[in-house]
Amino acid sequence: MLVFKRSAAAALAVALAAIFLFSFGLAGIAAASVPAEAFTVVLDAGHGGLDPGVVGGTSKVKESEINLKIVRELEKLFADAGFRVVLTRKNEGGLYGLPTSGYKRRDMQKRREIIEEARPNAVISVHQNNFLSDRSRRGGQVFFKPNDASGEALAAGIQARLNGLSGQELSPLRGDYFMLNCTEYPSVIVECGFLSNAEDEKLLLTEEYRKEVALAVFQGVLAFFA
Repeated sequence: MLVFKRSAAAALAVALAAIFLFSFGLAGIAAASVPAEAFTVVLDAGHGGLDPGVVGGTSKVKESEINLKIVRELEKLFADAGFRVVLTRKNEGGLYGLPTSGYKRRDMQKRREIIEEARPNAVISVHQNNFLSDRSRRGGQVFFKPNDASGEALAAGIQARLNGLSGQELSPLRGDYFMLNCTEYPSVIVECGFLSNAEDEKLLLTEEYRKEVALAVFQGVLAFFA
């Protein structure tokens, strides 16, 4: 597996984005079935507030914290490449308003509202995985909505890059989840690693690896648009 320094790889990815967005012009955009006016991505940092998600087996780090940190790295990459970027969750809080009964439903509905208002070309929901019955499981895993060809293509592009990062040979999987079903825009859930796996947990605690994960996701999305 070839390993590049992040700065060089990021520069290459941004250059590829620029070439695609500007050199190919309207013909390239039409081929990708994307409006000519703008490329928009929604980045969804899963969980937050009262809902921490899963926690690290050793560090007890909250999934919600790692999700937001990776989303912030993705935000930089997409913005630098000229994309319009919309975040569902911008801080450690949830999107449910008051912490009262039904907060989870309100949180999810707010995410759907943000996606629908943004009218994005792609939705990336960032999460961390957990599999206590087999702690050897590791690596990024991408989910897409069944019978959604665009979502499957988006998932395949991201999964290939995550496999290159982790050295695993995982395939994108169909999933029946709210964040995939709540909209008709191409959407994926990206489980960036297993917090139940000691190696993944250790890596995800480092800024360097989170940046590598973000870059892999970013490159996968570019492959989908191209």
